[in-house]
Amino acid sequence: MKVKTASAVLIIIGALALGTTVGLAAEQGRIIGWGSKVVGVDLSGGFRAVAAGLGHNLGLKADGSIVAWGDNKYGQCDVPPTNTGYVAIAAGAEHSLGLKADGSIVAWGDNNFGQCKMPVPNTGYVSIAAGWFHNLGLKADGSIVAWGYNQEGQCKVPAPNMGYVSIAAGWGHSLGLKADGSIMAWGWNGHGQCDVPPPNAGYVSIAAGESHNFALRATGVGR
Repeated sequence: MKVKTASAVLIIIGALALGTTVGLAAEQGRIIGWGSKVVGVDLSGGFRAVAAGLGHNLGLKADGSIVAWGDNKYGQCDVPPTNTGYVAIAAGAEHSLGLKADGSIVAWGDNNFGQCKMPVPNTGYVSIAAGWFHNLGLKADGSIVAWGYNQEGQCKVPAPNMGYVSIAAGWGHSLGLKADGSIMAWGWNGHGQCDVPPPNAGYVSIAAGESHNFALRATGVGR
């Protein structure tokens, strides 16, 4: 099967996420790609999630393995052994993340800013998000761990670091959704991407782009 890469959006049926250089749709275990590059990878079935980086892609299979394709300049498509037991994936600019069922995170690819050097202890994670050169990991206790490039303060989680239920990472900023429906944003704010519009309440889902965000409210779509 031929897979084409495009520009701007990553779509997963039943969820919303923002990518940079790839558009993909996963439906009934099949990934469909479109755009400018043709990559020879079999994406015909068995997938449960997709993620798009700057020029590479990840697909999580129902058996817990990861398929990676696209630009591999920094080894971001070389999934480390053993390639099994994954429950979630995230793709940065030129690095990749995989969350294991045991709550640990595996990172590979570009490590120029320490984005593939996992903080210790590497345990207790329930969710992951990858920005361009930084990452966020959500712990089971509701706290966030951030690592990698921190020039814009995107890895400095505001206090109190507790009560989070979801995370998202942009180019140089980070988002955390609290259990009370409010959003915390930190890091680069050159386009107001860290100025959460009022009222900061009632949110149930978040997504971060390069320099903008989307949030979904329980009663509709937030700005």
